[in-house]
Amino acid sequence: MEAAPAKAKLLGRLLVSNQLDAKDELEEKLERCVGVVHALSNGLSEREANDALTANVCKGPQQHDEVCLGLFALLLTEPTQAQRCYRDLTLMNRDGMSVILVKINQILMEKFLKLQDVARKQLVWLVRELVKSSVIGADGVVMTLLKQIAGGDVSTKNLWLAESVLDILQEQKEWVVKSGMLIAMSVYTYLRLIVDHGTASLLPLRQKEVDFCISLLRDKFLECVIMGRDLVRLLQNVARITEMDLLWRDLLHNPQALSPQFTGILQLLTARTSRKFLACRLTPDMETKLLFMTSRVRFGQQKRYQDWFQRQYLSTVESQSLRCDLIRYICGVVHPSNEVLSSDILPRWAIIGWLLTTCTSNVAASNAKLALFYDWLFFNPDKDSIMNIEPAILVMHHSMKPHPAITATLLDFMCRIIPHFFPPLEVQVRQGVFNSLTFIMEKRVLAHLAPLFDNPKLDRELRSMLRERFPEFCSAPSPPMEGTHTYTHTHTHTWVLCKGHVCVYAVKMDEMTSMEMDNHMMDKEEGCYDNAEAAFSDDEEEVNNKGKKREFRFHPIREVVKEEPADITPWLDQLEDTMKDKVVQLQKSSDTETQCEVMQDIVDLILEDDFDTEQMSALASCLAEVFKEHFRGDVLPEDITDESLEESVCKAVCLVFRNLVTMQEDNSGFSVLLDMLAELYQKQPKIGYHLLYYLKASKAANGKMMLYESFAQATALGDLHTCLMMDMKACQEDDVRLLCYLTPSIYSEFPDETLRSGELLNMIVAVIDSTQLQELMCHVMMGNLVMFRKDSVLNILIQSLDWETFEQYSTWQLFLAHSIPLETIIGILQHLKYKEHPEALSCLLLQLRREKPSEEMVKMVLSRPCHSEDQFTSSLLRHWASKHDDTLAEHIKTQLIKNNNQPRKRQSLRSSSSKLAQLTLEQILEHLDNLRLSLTNTKNNFFSQTPILQALQHVQASCDEVHKMRFSELFALAEEYEDSQAKPLKSRRKAAATSPRSRKGVAPPTNEEESASSSASEEEDSKPKAPKRKRKGSSAVGSDSD
Repeated sequence: MEAAPAKAKLLGRLLVSNQLDAKDELEEKLERCVGVVHALSNGLSEREANDALTANVCKGPQQHDEVCLGLFALLLTEPTQAQRCYRDLTLMNRDGMSVILVKINQILMEKFLKLQDVARKQLVWLVRELVKSSVIGADGVVMTLLKQIAGGDVSTKNLWLAESVLDILQEQKEWVVKSGMLIAMSVYTYLRLIVDHGTASLLPLRQKEVDFCISLLRDKFLECVIMGRDLVRLLQNVARITEMDLLWRDLLHNPQALSPQFTGILQLLTARTSRKFLACRLTPDMETKLLFMTSRVRFGQQKRYQDWFQRQYLSTVESQSLRCDLIRYICGVVHPSNEVLSSDILPRWAIIGWLLTTCTSNVAASNAKLALFYDWLFFNPDKDSIMNIEPAILVMHHSMKPHPAITATLLDFMCRIIPHFFPPLEVQVRQGVFNSLTFIMEKRVLAHLAPLFDNPKLDRELRSMLRERFPEFCSAPSPPMEGTHTYTHTHTHTWVLCKGHVCVYAVKMDEMTSMEMDNHMMDKEEGCYDNAEAAFSDDEEEVNNKGKKREFRFHPIREVVKEEPADITPWLDQLEDTMKDKVVQLQKSSDTETQCEVMQDIVDLILEDDFDTEQMSALASCLAEVFKEHFRGDVLPEDITDESLEESVCKAVCLVFRNLVTMQEDNSGFSVLLDMLAELYQKQPKIGYHLLYYLKASKAANGKMMLYESFAQATALGDLHTCLMMDMKACQEDDVRLLCYLTPSIYSEFPDETLRSGELLNMIVAVIDSTQLQELMCHVMMGNLVMFRKDSVLNILIQSLDWETFEQYSTWQLFLAHSIPLETIIGILQHLKYKEHPEALSCLLLQLRREKPSEEMVKMVLSRPCHSEDQFTSSLLRHWASKHDDTLAEHIKTQLIKNNNQPRKRQSLRSSSSKLAQLTLEQILEHLDNLRLSLTNTKNNFFSQTPILQALQHVQASCDEVHKMRFSELFALAEEYEDSQAKPLKSRRKAAATSPRSRKGVAPPTNEEESASSSASEEEDSKPKAPKRKRKGSSAVGSDSD
């Protein structure tokens, strides 16, 4: 290495910045690492520098990373030294370039847009060199780089990046074909980009992209099949190109020419596209902005964010094609939790409605509508998700009132796509749309479709077409749910799927654009996202005249699924002969014992040193199909005994779990089996909660629950919390009994993941019945289950305020089963409104009546706003006044004097600066006046107690005339007390001796006390300072002796 300057000046050479920007942490770190390299090599010859760097690298991991990152930073910023730095990097590196790959991925995901032009070119050059060297993990970097190629963008930088990455893939094709995922991701990316490169100047680039895609699709079609139905959508858009037309014809008419295992286009159309592919067509910046809007922006406040997004990404003519990518991403990837769905966060349908209105060409509008309905066409409830089809129905539903043209054009498209999409598969498309509509009603996304399909705002022709296509949904009663219905009548129409775009139908997007959906100005009553719809509850709801929902809960009857023989031929051919024979034997065997023996043989083959990990994905696909029936049945036995539990885990699918349990984590086979399980998890997500069940039910797995954490980290999710929540959600949907059985173990083994939010709790209370609730409460009281802890319980209870009535009552019952002091959560009172939160208020009321009032409790109860219909504070104060009159009197006195002594101006500012209720003097007086009225004509002597009368006297002396008039009857009690205090001292002493009630809790006065009282009176008269406050005794109250 050549001698370098004494001090590295990397600032501003890696990332674009100005003087106002803070120094980037990554850039600072790389700058320090460059400094380390220069300090070691400065003034030395090339050989001496290499020796010095090598010696430093050998000192430890920190020194190794510093030298490697220093060379990496020099490579990015010094093109003339790039070759030398890369050579030194390959020599010095001791971790297979792991530290470099991690940093490249970080830069690509977080800093790529800020990179200087030189650094961007050098980064692509470095990726090329890594690919040439066949560095393990380079395929992941290439896929991240592909993600940075933006769709709908023909800027110079984006075109350069697309061509540069394409050159790398073409030059290193032999390396590319070794990774099935990279093949599919590359083809998916460039099939999409071909659409943007149709102008004359870009034809050479488009031709290179076409040749590349055709080559991989012809040679490696089976690897491309994993793209699912969106591969057909992308090919459809480019089918007019000559080379693509030939492939398209083979796809439709001669599928065996592409692959002997390919059965036809229906095989693709019935397979859902993985989230990875839908997400790869959005840059990290686009993805971050969309996720922010769907998780942080409130509905009604989204216009500024939409305007920014449109200026940044949707303002050019070429960007019309990007809308399809965005809609597919929102439908297929952005699946908000029930907490988000039931909140006021911007819903997905509103963003999609906005995207539809920004389409300015009919072709783009038609493609955008196809992207929205694409999952409807071959929807299968057993394989597909309700979240993929929900946005389309809600766009139509919520647009009907404010923007009927949007609803009309989407309904028209939905009707016409059935016969036009692909006539040979018209029956299947019709069935898919029917399945979608049926599932939408089953999941209560919409209660009925008749108000949408037979709405007078739609024109007569469209309503007639809807009645013809969907007669079952145009009448008020729900369609039959017992089984599936197949349509048999067909129509003769033009074959639209042959090539090109889907036709543009009667309702033009120009009409819709002229009625642009301005969500920012939309009336919340017209466009709000109803909580019940968002939660996809199976509960029937009836709305009474006050708008309050009444729930009638039931568990849906499971449909009987007719199992078809699993076809695993496409994956079997990818396995080695020995493994292939074992899988076939496993599929054919019927008894459990034989299956277990064969499965153990398969596990042994996986653990052999010469096992080829490239066949792991195919093996996982085979096992997922073979064990499909197992995953559909109930896991938990009816009668739970030690014998029945042990028998339930003695199945072939559990052999992988059993082997993992018996291994040590440092065993090489442990990680291989975990990877196998992670692959199986991608094919069959139910494997996650089956593993949890095994770890709890099996005696062999006793104390091994933390194995699940290793499994979660090995999955593509890579995060324990996300993986656990997804598995528990899957368990909730499949088997509520199993969910309740797993709950104690999940909470005890993973407290940091379960107790910090209400996500899991909401899953549980949303589906349990009263018996299961009582069982969970017993677990809590026996110490087997802890569902709340002091530091997070208040936050979870506040979250629960948006849940359904039964869910809230269940949550409070579970909370009360714990021994958590009520004062821990008393602050929730400030969040409760009497019309919106009756469940929480009623539970709190019953619990507070059992408690002796503390100062904090009284303060919070008095902080509630006074309202004639809200009886919470009055009823609780009356109860306390009868049971704990002296304690309540002292606490009310404290609050009265404390709030009376606060300056009015400060009090006003404080109350206006907070959204939560603040205790004011006026509030306390209102509540006391209500209490006085409720105690009228009773024998309760609460208002005859000295502390209350003293406090009222103190307030009366300093309040204005308005309050004196308003609370005159309340202050009259204080005036009577003043009269009694004004008698001669001897009379007062005599009265004190004969009437102990009037001096309750107060010692006989002394000369010192009289002096203090007089002094306090003088201070109050002069009023140069705020009056002094004392909790006990009468010295805090001014005397009238003057």
